Amino acid sequence: MRLLRSFQMAWRALLHNKSRAILTMLGVIIGVSAVMMMLSLGGGAQILVTDQIQSLGSNLLLVFAGQITSGGVQTGGVNTRLSIQDADAITYVPGVVASVPSISRPAQVVAGNQNASTTVLGTKAEYEQVLNSPAERGSFFSQAEVERWERVAVLGPSVAAKLFPDEDPIGQDILITVSNIAGGNQNAVRVSFRVIGVLVSKGAAGFINRDDQIIIPITTAQKLLFGIRHAGSITVQVEDTRSMNDVAVEIGALLRLRHNLAADKPDDFLIFSQQDLLGTLNSILGYFTILLAGIAGISLLVGGIGIMNIMLVSVTERTREIGLRKAIGALKRDITFQFLVEAILLSTTGGAIGILLGFLGSQAIASAAGFPAVITPTSVLLGFLFSMAVGVFFGFYPARRAANLNPIDALRYE
Repeated sequence: MRLLRSFQMAWRALLHNKSRAILTMLGVIIGVSAVMMMLSLGGGAQILVTDQIQSLGSNLLLVFAGQITSGGVQTGGVNTRLSIQDADAITYVPGVVASVPSISRPAQVVAGNQNASTTVLGTKAEYEQVLNSPAERGSFFSQAEVERWERVAVLGPSVAAKLFPDEDPIGQDILITVSNIAGGNQNAVRVSFRVIGVLVSKGAAGFINRDDQIIIPITTAQKLLFGIRHAGSITVQVEDTRSMNDVAVEIGALLRLRHNLAADKPDDFLIFSQQDLLGTLNSILGYFTILLAGIAGISLLVGGIGIMNIMLVSVTERTREIGLRKAIGALKRDITFQFLVEAILLSTTGGAIGILLGFLGSQAIASAAGFPAVITPTSVLLGFLFSMAVGVFFGFYPARRAANLNPIDALRYE
């Protein structure tokens, strides 16, 4: 009964000055809604990354060119010793199904009066099988076309839509331009290609949009377009996921032997599994989400300070009321409880509105960005409890100040 009476008195006090109450709650509303949006969008991004990486298969090992270091200091810059021959040798490691080298560069592509900035990926014909990237229209290039340095290209659906919005791209010619650095000089290389296929849509995988790329034979990329001999990475398909660690060890030993690395020299390559990559990306996204939520939480702190300021003003304005209540028998705990309830009511009402706005805002942003927003009951409960904690923390001092007023001085206050 006492609690209900305190809430009724708190509501009357807040409704007596609606504008001030709304403005006071605004900081909490913005803070809670911002935190909710950051958490939900971060959770959605993690789900998207997980789904996209797992869609490539759980039995893949990724070999990247590493950096040559000595004593923790880089001595040789980026290593460029991975090669097509390394990938061919890896296919003979027990447990390996296929090994696909690849190298990519940003490029400008022109088709007729259309142009697009995209990524050109040079690889082998097995890419279609290993990365589960079949052609939706046309076909993927063959190993014979790789060996003959054919100037053929398979487009990602996003690139195809940009370059050929109103016509079938199959059989059309495109002009790919990349910037190469040779002898310290930067020059542009332009090579024409014939489109032979358009890939099935796969979306983004991690930080790479697989729909926004052009795939060409790796030999053509190396010799005609990029002017290099090395490969940037090798994707290895393993027969059994349970033997991935053993296969990775065998691949590491093979590459050290092929690269003539002494026993005291570090690896000049890096080997990751899909799960390693997924764990790393999820950790990065998790930290990034927490960081953004923390930044957004600053506005919630500001909202709490606003509540404390308004409650102090309210104590000053209601000094005679406090004195009268104490004169007729109200105890310190009664006055403390009354003002504390008002502060909590302000913060929790603002928190509830902030949760609703956070839900609507995250859904709108996710819909526009094309990935899911995840709002869990736990995040809603935490948002509500956090807003209540703000009310308790920032409302306690004004409440105690009101309770400690001398009733005689309070009654004399004008």
